[in-house]
Amino acid sequence: MIYNGLDVYKRAYKLAIEIHKFSLELPRYLHNDIGSQIRRSSRSIPSQIAEGFSRNKSDKDKKNFLRDALGSNEEMLFNLKFMRDTDLINLEKYEYFFSEYVICGKQLMNLMKSIDTRN
Repeated sequence: MIYNGLDVYKRAYKLAIEIHKFSLELPRYLHNDIGSQIRRSSRSIPSQIAEGFSRNKSDKDKKNFLRDALGSNEEMLFNLKFMRDTDLINLEKYEYFFSEYVICGKQLMNLMKSIDTRN
């Protein structure tokens, strides 16, 4: 499980747990709406990293999974902005989550670049 040691995996996994807990604080009528959406997209990031590194096929295959993880990361950034603009998240939580997902996105990009430079 080489992915367990990756900083981006550790950050994404921690965020997925935090987002899960936060989503359960949303009003009940939103649990199957945006609550479900942010739970799925936040879990998708570490899941894609794990799957990409566990398959152990090719670097191209690994990068495809990292691209998918980056897409889910962008989805989280969108949903955080949406929740901010609709008053579903307080500013302190928004700023924390948003900055962490920006870092996560940069880490994913750097990881993809490092795969390119190995070849």
